[in-house]
Amino acid sequence: MTGADVRSEAENAGPGGYAAARLRLLTEGTWSGPSRRAALAGLTDRWLAELFTRAAGGPRGVALVAVGGYGRGELSPRSDLDLLLLHHGGGTEEIAAVADRLWYPVWDLGIALDHAVRTPAEARGAARDDLKVQLGLLDARHLAGDLGLTTALRTAILADWRNQAPRRLPELRELCAERAERQGELRYLLEPDLKEARGGLRDATALRAVAASWLADAPREGLADARRRLLDVRDVLHLTTGRASDRLALQDQDQVAAELGLPDADALLRQVYEAARVLSYAGDVTWREVGRVLRSRAVRPRLRALLGGPKPIAERTPLAEGVVEHDGEVSLARTARPERDPVLPLRAAAAAAQAGLPLSPHAVRHLAATARPLPTPWPAEAREQLVTLLGSGRPTVEVWEALEAEGLITRFLPDWERVRCRPQRNPVHRWTVDRHLIETAVRASALARRVGRPDLLLVAALLHDIGKGLPGDHCAAGETIAADVAGHIGFDPADTRVLATLVRHHLLLVQTATRRDLDDPATVRAVAEAVGTQSTLELLHALTEADALATGPAAWSSWRGSLVTDLVGRVRAVLAGDAPDEPEPAAPTAEQERLAIEAFRTGGPALALRARTEQPTEEYPGQPEQLGVELLIAVPDQPGVLPSVAGVLATHRLTVRTAELRPLDLPDGVARASVLLLDWRVAAEYGALPQAARLRADLVRALDGSLDIASRLAERDAAYPRRHGVAAPPPRVTVAPAASRHATVIEVRAQDAPGLLFRIGRALEDAKVRVRSAHVSTLGANAADAFYVTGPAGDPLPDEEAASVARRLEEALRT
Repeated sequence: MTGADVRSEAENAGPGGYAAARLRLLTEGTWSGPSRRAALAGLTDRWLAELFTRAAGGPRGVALVAVGGYGRGELSPRSDLDLLLLHHGGGTEEIAAVADRLWYPVWDLGIALDHAVRTPAEARGAARDDLKVQLGLLDARHLAGDLGLTTALRTAILADWRNQAPRRLPELRELCAERAERQGELRYLLEPDLKEARGGLRDATALRAVAASWLADAPREGLADARRRLLDVRDVLHLTTGRASDRLALQDQDQVAAELGLPDADALLRQVYEAARVLSYAGDVTWREVGRVLRSRAVRPRLRALLGGPKPIAERTPLAEGVVEHDGEVSLARTARPERDPVLPLRAAAAAAQAGLPLSPHAVRHLAATARPLPTPWPAEAREQLVTLLGSGRPTVEVWEALEAEGLITRFLPDWERVRCRPQRNPVHRWTVDRHLIETAVRASALARRVGRPDLLLVAALLHDIGKGLPGDHCAAGETIAADVAGHIGFDPADTRVLATLVRHHLLLVQTATRRDLDDPATVRAVAEAVGTQSTLELLHALTEADALATGPAAWSSWRGSLVTDLVGRVRAVLAGDAPDEPEPAAPTAEQERLAIEAFRTGGPALALRARTEQPTEEYPGQPEQLGVELLIAVPDQPGVLPSVAGVLATHRLTVRTAELRPLDLPDGVARASVLLLDWRVAAEYGALPQAARLRADLVRALDGSLDIASRLAERDAAYPRRHGVAAPPPRVTVAPAASRHATVIEVRAQDAPGLLFRIGRALEDAKVRVRSAHVSTLGANAADAFYVTGPAGDPLPDEEAASVARRLEEALRT
């Protein structure tokens, strides 16, 4: 059936002709998608215009206007007709008769009708009183009658909308939020409402209304296509069910998928979820911009009045190298060069999540267009920034979505494409596979204090279901993928094996605990053999809980948790053996010996800074790229070395990534004296590194007490307060039982922060214990440190004293 056939049949007959033409248009299969909606709207326009001419006899101060979805020309097979009969006023009985002659033929055909009869003034009044009426009138389109009347109303409605936008847009945002609360998020529902759920067609209409206000505009990339895909699915849903339903029920999904040429219902849902994700992200960005504009409009007049000058310029606060906070968003610094800095996207994302701020959509788009690809394997900083992003708690979700919207996630992790927007048919699951993985990382971040390697926990959380979508057991498939990904992002072979084991066995504990006899020694031995080590068991326990909590309320309970904890205790007992002693220090290098001799002879600190660089390759030509700095310090053994060194580094805004402190005996022929050797890997928070001479001068003053580090740090924090995102889990300080025969091992797990190591060192000094050695690691945003301490005589602390030191240290870190 051609367009000419449709027009001819509609024009040459009354309601019967329209009904036949409509039926042929919807059933013959020649038309589909946007062309069918446009053809159906055009057919209906001509029929209604003919009805209007017969009913009203010409313009004469009366017009028939399409509003809402029909006004936009988006007629699905079972859509309502939204119509307004507009008139100048007077002649009430005559207007009522015209309305009857219009409405009854529509009803006679069984077509749903949403109608109103109003003057322009009444229409504006109704719009003023009812936001939904105003939204419908924004899409007013003339059908028949007095064109000037329709044009005047459209002009007035748009002017009212723009004038009232500061009041109306917050109302619209609240309306959208209430609807989302009732209907849920379209991209995660197994039976989504294509219109009402968040990310659905109602939200697309709201974004059009925001754009019409001229106050803000939605990101346009992919928006029209997302809206079209949802409309296409709704059209087919109407045709296959014969109902005006917008809910994509499970029993209808296979048929709808087949009609759309898709292989199965999962492919249909992925397409729907992709569209909803685009609309949801556009909504988040748009409403954030609306809030920013409205706040600036409210504040700037008062500021200008107070300051008596031009409008103030928003401050740009540094957050990380190449990353700043600007006007409530995380943006790129003016000096940032993404084409030379492959880690910048991850660094910006981590900084945003840690600060609890959104990433600027302009910054993300610029990074996606210009950022240099990461080499394989990733440099250490890239891996650390990924771990920091994953460990930031709830803000991780919004930042991840921003990266996802511009395609950066699949660029970092190509295997992510397979799980992206993948539905889960198990009713226990409340999220798609990809969102479940991020939710698991969010849950795992709250458990980071329970494990010694939070970086492995967070990456395992991200990857544990990565095998879904492949044939066979997703745990076995995921093990192989996880090993590949771990090597790709730069983990060493030992850590790669741990990650692969965690992914392979992420269901082991909960399945064994709830389905096997825990009193059977064979059950416990089988789990112990699969896990291998106590540290892996510790990680698997936390991953199991995070996975279940992220699945949904039906997947975890206190009963399940107690069973898993019981099993873990039994497995731990099997794995327990002789505890490893304090790590044997490596033989000193020539440079370390040189610094130690210099420190002994001068009686003060000796230090050396050495940049760690990545050399250019054929794939990435150019200048060597600095990845961090190794700082070697030798100091004559004396009290206060650890807090002094850590404090000086903190005052110079140097972030400690790893640190080792150990005594070093001087070589024969020099003297029999002990020097403390500190081997640190540090990086500047932003800006250039300080000069070695300046670091040494401040360290000398810190050691002799003339530099008050605590006061300097407090003054800096008061002058430049750091923005804090969602509250991190509280610090945890424990005594590792039987970890060493020569010292008491105190383990600290806390959120990394400027001055953290200084505070730990000072608290240990106040406790009158001697730090025999220290092993400091910053894993993403988590500090995992171990301090081997002794009493004044060099012996391990008694149990009660060790517990007291740990308790006092934890209290000091919590304040």
